[in-house]
Amino acid sequence: MDKNLPNSDEKNAAMEQDCVSTFIEFATRRLHGVESRTRASQVATEVLRLNDAVRQGARGRMDFRQHPQDFAAVLVGNADATNAETFNPPAQVAKMPVTDTTEVGGELLEMSIPEIAAMMRAGQITSEQLTRLSIARAKALQPIVNAFIAIDEDKALNTARARDRELASGLDRGPLHGIALAHKDCFERAGASMTVGSIVAGQLPGIRDASILRDLEAAGAIDIGPLNMNEMVAGPTGRNPHFGDCCNSWDSDRIAGGSSSGSGAAVGAGIVFGSIGSDTGGSIRLPASMNGLFGMKPTYGRVSRAGCFPRAFSLDCAGPLARSAEDCAILLQAIAGRDDRDPSSLDLPAPDYVAALQSAHVGSRIAVLGGMGAFHPEIAGALAAFVETLSQTYGPVPTVESDLIDTCYAMADVMSKVEAATLHGEWMRERGSQYSQGVFSRTEPGLHVPAVRYLETLQVRAGIAQAFMDACLTHADVLVCPTMPIPVPTREEADVERPGQVFGVVAAITPLTRPFNYLGLPVLTLPIGVDSNGMPIGAQLVGRPFAEARLLAVAQQAGKAIGWNRLARMQQVLARKGSHR
Repeated sequence: MDKNLPNSDEKNAAMEQDCVSTFIEFATRRLHGVESRTRASQVATEVLRLNDAVRQGARGRMDFRQHPQDFAAVLVGNADATNAETFNPPAQVAKMPVTDTTEVGGELLEMSIPEIAAMMRAGQITSEQLTRLSIARAKALQPIVNAFIAIDEDKALNTARARDRELASGLDRGPLHGIALAHKDCFERAGASMTVGSIVAGQLPGIRDASILRDLEAAGAIDIGPLNMNEMVAGPTGRNPHFGDCCNSWDSDRIAGGSSSGSGAAVGAGIVFGSIGSDTGGSIRLPASMNGLFGMKPTYGRVSRAGCFPRAFSLDCAGPLARSAEDCAILLQAIAGRDDRDPSSLDLPAPDYVAALQSAHVGSRIAVLGGMGAFHPEIAGALAAFVETLSQTYGPVPTVESDLIDTCYAMADVMSKVEAATLHGEWMRERGSQYSQGVFSRTEPGLHVPAVRYLETLQVRAGIAQAFMDACLTHADVLVCPTMPIPVPTREEADVERPGQVFGVVAAITPLTRPFNYLGLPVLTLPIGVDSNGMPIGAQLVGRPFAEARLLAVAQQAGKAIGWNRLARMQQVLARKGSHR
């Protein structure tokens, strides 16, 4: 028989594909009223892939005693011990000398939050001066990195002056008092519009501040403006055809990551001291990793999402991106906790994350999470060196494996697509042509995933999360794996606007981040080295529910152990490209 002729299984698979494609071509318009912008065969491939993966993953796990709300109980019931510990407050930061405050992007903007806060309290710099520096640097670098949707100069300066008056009168709101931040444009701001990186919905009016922004304002922070992002919080690249691509702060020819792309670029470029992003499948961790930063996806329900534009309610988390674990801890301290405005937020007190940095890592058992697929050799090499460094502090680092990673990826993918299609269905019917090609194509399969598959992802979630923790976190406190399996791509390589390209690009970038959104576990990415292009490589630290204090402490100690110097590494790349930033 001619080996080039298809066998019966291949013929049957082709017939099935054709049947599903024909149904999708009909159903997109008839059942959903949507004019498709994606080849039916591509949508069919996605739907069949997801259908088969979820059906297989749910096999043998369905139980009438299970309920989707069991998931929250599993998270609380498996809370990490450090969440309930009491930690001694940190010592005061020493007084810092003032450097040239007129240089855009001078040393002041590269300091840590505690360092610049100490200078402010010593009267060596005011919040207004610091905010002016931040705004000047934002304007200077906007043509290069395109991190901002808008810069709210007048509002930011007025707030900074108010913070200076408060400090002069004795009112100190804490370590974020007078500190310049900026946040992803998916958080509602009272009296202002929100774009969500899109033109589809027009300018969404802000009714009241997102709970996170309210908390940061109460902590004294300055918000200098909304940040650029992937359209509709849907993409890992930072490419945006409506507001322009957000570019990597190390190399503008490469992607910034997404969907919190502006957060990664603005913090990475030294414009602001930190940012809050959102994470549905890696959208905090990916831009943090690609820009050489620390980024925390907290435990599901640890941080309020009230006033945050969703991609998928069942997966979305909000959390900080910053240049150090300590700065992340300060930001997380301000926003963690129960919020009555968010019914999914969990009522579990948060520890003192900053104080915990000194000791929450002690006695931690570290393990490499295997079974995550193949990595680029440079990623694998950086991970091996990082694990060796960890072993010098924590002892032998064994490998643990789970056969649930691929299942968790598929489950999260179904949740994301179905919930996004539900949210966007009306806009897709009425103004589908205004969506970018990549976002529309990614969302279309969600219209056709069987409802039974979606509900299976919800019903078996608690059981799968418990099974993963039993297998991997019984004899380990922290799991380690790369953040991305590949080096940071160029913007050309990650062009999701070419028809049919988005599925492959997303799959190549997100396989190591998305599973943990389904599991609901806290994950912190930190920089561990650079690749042959000089671009940063990140590793993820994964813990039990509410292990944020432990992960931040491990990252704090690891950063010191590997001698990570973001600015020095970044300047080498900029010098290679002939930039004088």
